[in-house]
Amino acid sequence: MILFGIDHLLQQPEQIKNQRIALVTNNAARTRDGILSRLALLKNGFNLVCLFSPEHGIEATGEDGKPMPNGIDAITQLPIISLYGNKLKPSTEDLENIDLVLFDIPDIGSRFYTYLWTLTYVMEACATSNKKLIILDRPNPISANLSLAEGPMLEEDSASFIGRWPIPIRHSCSLGELAQYFNATQQLKCKLVIIPYSFCDRTDFQPDWGNTFVATSPAIQSFESMLLYPGMCLLEATNISEGRGTNQAFCIAGAPWMDSKKVAGLFNQLGLDEVVATPIQFTPIAGKYKDQQCNGIQLNIKEPAYFQSVTNGLLLIQLIKALHPTKFEWAPYCTQVNPDGKNHLDKLLGIANSEALFNLPLNQFIASITKLTAVNNWKNEVAPYLIY
Repeated sequence: MILFGIDHLLQQPEQIKNQRIALVTNNAARTRDGILSRLALLKNGFNLVCLFSPEHGIEATGEDGKPMPNGIDAITQLPIISLYGNKLKPSTEDLENIDLVLFDIPDIGSRFYTYLWTLTYVMEACATSNKKLIILDRPNPISANLSLAEGPMLEEDSASFIGRWPIPIRHSCSLGELAQYFNATQQLKCKLVIIPYSFCDRTDFQPDWGNTFVATSPAIQSFESMLLYPGMCLLEATNISEGRGTNQAFCIAGAPWMDSKKVAGLFNQLGLDEVVATPIQFTPIAGKYKDQQCNGIQLNIKEPAYFQSVTNGLLLIQLIKALHPTKFEWAPYCTQVNPDGKNHLDKLLGIANSEALFNLPLNQFIASITKLTAVNNWKNEVAPYLIY
């Protein structure tokens, strides 16, 4: 069975146990045996003095994009400082009485999943306050096979909290590897230590790990949602439901006005043998079209080993737009870090004027996909910082 960074830390000598430790974490961070990381550290004598929480809060149940307050952890009674509320970065005062910071939050392998960018702000804060940062690393659940990485690469002019610095949408790295990459390329000067995971190959997916799936946020409730997320999350920038408010978020897409049979039929005619679309109906209890019956499709992945989520998400949007030219619309997506929700597709794709890409005829758009999702020299750029 896999050993996460937290499991290795718990097995190490007691050299840091008595130091004053801040832990950046949430309820998705657990040992291989399913014990909350913060609870395991306390039970093993580590001197935790405060917790930092990312988007969705310490319980990983907060609504997408909504600010989270400071508080007291009901499980450990430790103070919680939110890094998705009034601030995104720990202050100098937050770290004043801390000796070192631990980071243990599972990622899902996509650039616009915000836990990665919380990590970068923590790195900056630790560098400013001259504190050591120890990352308890975890494998990429949608595999770290760099041949599956997908762009577009982020353009710096389109940077935001869902993409601060240039990497592909599907980055195929662990957070520890990306931390090393950013520490060097962004010259952060963070005193960084990575405690690696073990017994996991770069090409493994979460179901290969041998442990129970743990939801990382309210809408990521299955491995399939993780794998589909890099492409289906693009639906946030449209008036198409991405399945929020159901138990199949990012696995389904629809709207009351959608011709689900036509969309599924045309999608399946593309000849993408790694995925198949099935017409369905669903009624979200939250999000777009709350309490309205939607006609839609469900995507079923047949071959995870070579499924390309971003490519499929782009194609699906273009198909729906082409079949429903008077119904389809681009839409804002309001969050704590983008209150007016404008230019959300630009922020997701990481490129300016991205809506214009979908003005191409369907056949030309399909022909342009390979160039659009190219990752350029990513594999070589990140190679010096790979751990596994």
